[in-house]
Amino acid sequence: MSTTRAPRIRTLDRAEIDAILARNHVGRLAYAWKNHVDIEPLHYVYDGGWIYGRTSAGTKLEATGETWAPVAFEVDEVEAIFSWRSVVIHGGFYVLPADGAEWEQAEWRRGVELLRQLIPETLTDDDPVAFRTVVFRIAVQEASGREATPGDAGPPA
Repeated sequence: MSTTRAPRIRTLDRAEIDAILARNHVGRLAYAWKNHVDIEPLHYVYDGGWIYGRTSAGTKLEATGETWAPVAFEVDEVEAIFSWRSVVIHGGFYVLPADGAEWEQAEWRRGVELLRQLIPETLTDDDPVAFRTVVFRIAVQEASGREATPGDAGPPA
């Protein structure tokens, strides 16, 4: 007979969600493409209610368009089967052109500055992923999170 108890699952508050987004740098972007939904991992930086990242030309950009598209983004922290935290956000995916309007250029520069916290060579001659030339940001318009913690084990049977 198992002595494992059911996990406790609770809803995270916004401060906990923001902390998880801030301390992690790899998440999964979900977007609609033709007649299905696709999910792709990517690195990111969270700042001021925005997720900044970069990508290369391809399906993501075809699906999200050149300016805006609704997306979902997920970040998980997993220690064990009943010990984890998961955050899902919904918001708009915005491409930041380096040569766009003045505010877009400013946001592009901000995105590059933030991404250089992860990879200092971002968009330089020494960039290890130089093919990722498109900077984007995702507005965190809706956010939810859950946490599972192990239940207390009963006495051995």
